[in-house]
Amino acid sequence: MTRREALIQVIECLHAEIAALKANDVAALERATQDKIVAIDTVALYDGEAPGPEVRELAAEAHKLNETCRIYVNLMAANVRRRLQLLSGQQAPAYKAAGYALA
Repeated sequence: MTRREALIQVIECLHAEIAALKANDVAALERATQDKIVAIDTVALYDGEAPGPEVRELAAEAHKLNETCRIYVNLMAANVRRRLQLLSGQQAPAYKAAGYALA
């Protein structure tokens, strides 16, 4: 597998991760994550080679998708934290764009 093909695989896995996160499908998320790790390891085999424009473009797309996954995970964690605080009777701070707002 070439570095280009491995990066395309990483991108496909990131799309699968995002879909699994949206669907709350833990099994699909685990599969996509494991497949992504394998693809990333393949990309790493080409670490000494200078990337061409297409490889840089694919890497940038993978980076954007990874950031999207990170945002989904952070939002889910914040929602769980807030729900747990409410269920335990703790006053949960309201969120605003720049951080917490006093409720």
